[in-house]
Amino acid sequence: MNDAQSSHAPLPRLDGRKVVVTGASRDFGRTLAIRFAQCGAEVYLSARTADAARRVADEIRGLGHDQVHALACDLSDPASIRAFAAEVAAVTGHIDILVNNGARWLEGTDLLSATDEDVSDTVASGATGTVLVVKHFLPLLRASRQPDVVNMISTAGVPGHHRSDAHSAFYAAKSAQAGFADILSKRLRPEGVRVISLYPPDFVNPDPLSEDWEKSPRGTGDPLTAHSLVECVLFAVSQPRDCFIRSFNFEQLA
Repeated sequence: MNDAQSSHAPLPRLDGRKVVVTGASRDFGRTLAIRFAQCGAEVYLSARTADAARRVADEIRGLGHDQVHALACDLSDPASIRAFAAEVAAVTGHIDILVNNGARWLEGTDLLSATDEDVSDTVASGATGTVLVVKHFLPLLRASRQPDVVNMISTAGVPGHHRSDAHSAFYAAKSAQAGFADILSKRLRPEGVRVISLYPPDFVNPDPLSEDWEKSPRGTGDPLTAHSLVECVLFAVSQPRDCFIRSFNFEQLA
């Protein structure tokens, strides 16, 4: 059997683990929320609007998983982040895994192509938003016996990377996020908090509830898939505490 035909790894069991996923209403955030739920975790998912979060929560309940909570959080608004963390704290005394997935995408190689408001929102949601989410969830993480912070960054956060068509503001946000993750890892590791960062290039993100999820090619010459990416996340957070996978860096094919 070749690598393109090899079977997919089984999902780890995360029963009893409590997971927060930001930006979970669509794309990879939705994929993460669904896959964590399928592993048995209790999921607290957020989106910019409560309605968007509830749609994904309803999908998860439709799979027979009731341990899911839908909340609103605008990552560009500090008050919204504080309210989000307070709502979660009102339901549970600890969080085991915090996934910083939410961040605004902004396209355009011309710096002048985006409005000041677009630039501000992109940097605020990706950089400031990540810092504030960790700040306000840190007490709940410290109350866990197995706390992990997972940062979905991007190759745009890798020094010297220039192959994306993302706007410079997106690069700035992701570079700030990477710098924050680096210092956070060093400062929280003595407390037993693992900080795990992923730096993927553009990847294929089929619907995890569709047939395409299992059928997407994953061979040597194929582009990275969300299926492989989420398996990296699940692998890292399911390791014993002596195993600290600090980052995943991926080769970009084109």
